[in-house]
Amino acid sequence: MTGASAIALPGSERDALVARFAGRLLRDEPMSRHTSWHVGGPADLFFEPRDRADLADFLRAVPSTLPITWVGLGSNLLVRDGGLRGAVISVHGALAALERREGGKVWCEAGVPCARIARQCARWELGPAEFFAGIPGTLGGALAMNAGAFGGETWRHVRQVEVIDRAGVIRHRDAAEYRVSYRHVEPPAAGEAFLGAVLDFEPRPGATTDAIRDLLVERKAKQPIGEWSCGSVFTNPPGDHAARLIESCGLKGRRLGGAVVAEKHANFILNEGEASAADLEQLIALVQRTVEERTGVRLQTEVRVVGEAA
Repeated sequence: MTGASAIALPGSERDALVARFAGRLLRDEPMSRHTSWHVGGPADLFFEPRDRADLADFLRAVPSTLPITWVGLGSNLLVRDGGLRGAVISVHGALAALERREGGKVWCEAGVPCARIARQCARWELGPAEFFAGIPGTLGGALAMNAGAFGGETWRHVRQVEVIDRAGVIRHRDAAEYRVSYRHVEPPAAGEAFLGAVLDFEPRPGATTDAIRDLLVERKAKQPIGEWSCGSVFTNPPGDHAARLIESCGLKGRRLGGAVVAEKHANFILNEGEASAADLEQLIALVQRTVEERTGVRLQTEVRVVGEAA
């Protein structure tokens, strides 16, 4: 998280950077435009690189002390109303390659939406990749948290990753260098961001997108798809489901300001159009507190909360 002590660039340095990366670097960009919850104050700097060379150039140009926040589709992210100090880097448009390699291997860059991975692997008759259709973000976010859906998990299929550090240096790492568990990934070195990964699947002759369609129909019947949310807010505790615990505490439909616990699925918190980031964060805390008081279980969040309060 960033906070009041985060380093901010002097105005003159910001002006010079904006001029150098004209058209790709914005000042005071509202993060509400870039998150699936549609909330969040301004980012000091918001960068959309042309390609990986442009990205490396930007990382070399900014001070190593400047906070960097990486975003893809902005799902699983709550930006506080006071915004983000430092720079936000959006990789969705720049890192979009998805290529078939030998055997069942696939090269996928970090900005590729997970739903696209699912569809393309079906066309290539590879699997099991259908679960990626249930992950609302990009591969970069899925790699960072070992995202999963429908019983599948990202890192079960990772063989190698490509990363970039704060000096703009690109390197390759084997999957074995990472410590991976349920919704958690511990990297071998701090300050590296994912550029892409080699994923490994099995041949599935005759595979079609029908299975993906069926899973999405099932998901839509059970979850508030199309509403403003971050997806699942809490991880499932061992041997149980966060949604069951929340519902058992009578919290479905609970409102705080413009935020509400979804009636359709209790592990979703919705912005019905007027919520602030503070409303959402406070409702998350209320759910955690209530569930812990009544069941003894402390729910852990999947969503990343970043930035400063208003």
